[in-house]
Amino acid sequence: MQFDPTSLVPYLGDLAAGARLTALACALALAGSLVLGTLVALMRTAASAPARRVSAVYVDVFRNVPFIVQLFFLFYGLPEIGLELSAFATGVLALSLAGGAFTSDAIRAGILAIDPGVLEAAEVSGLSRAAIYHRIVLPIALRSAVRPLGSVFVNLILTSSILSAITLNELTGSAKIVAADTFQPFEVYALLLVLYAALTWLVALSAGALHRRLNREHAR
Repeated sequence: MQFDPTSLVPYLGDLAAGARLTALACALALAGSLVLGTLVALMRTAASAPARRVSAVYVDVFRNVPFIVQLFFLFYGLPEIGLELSAFATGVLALSLAGGAFTSDAIRAGILAIDPGVLEAAEVSGLSRAAIYHRIVLPIALRSAVRPLGSVFVNLILTSSILSAITLNELTGSAKIVAADTFQPFEVYALLLVLYAALTWLVALSAGALHRRLNREHAR
């Protein structure tokens, strides 16, 4: 076998387009996961028992059902009841729902780690419950959850490779097409290994840097 990565040069544009699609889908899914995860975390720490039960069921379902089953249900199942989404929209929704379950765990842990004395002092000062959560609880919880959220984003990037199963030509989908066109799967998937490793390394590095910066500024 002759290793010839230069033969992939004409296809770098296709792979770059796939990488951009992966980045966009993951960025949107991260935003969706943060919003959903925050709401679920607040429900899981709420005084209302029904809210805690509903949020616990959501987390259990999306953490314990294979992602590809969730993806196929949204892409192939929902159209049967009149809800049809594009492959890209389905992918972002599926990643957001799955990511939200893991994000809620990270934010919930941050909420539970807050010193109860801080909340009692805020209540004594006359702040409303909404203001306490907005000004104190969520900022502290999100700051402490930066590293775990970085891991969630890394997992979103890795999981996004499954979106090719619903005909979405993100990075992995584009690589499959290039491999079929060139008959050089070794070179194509070797490059794919490097690209995913680089993406996840950059995210992990950025999350670590953000964590250090936020905690350094808070310590001042």
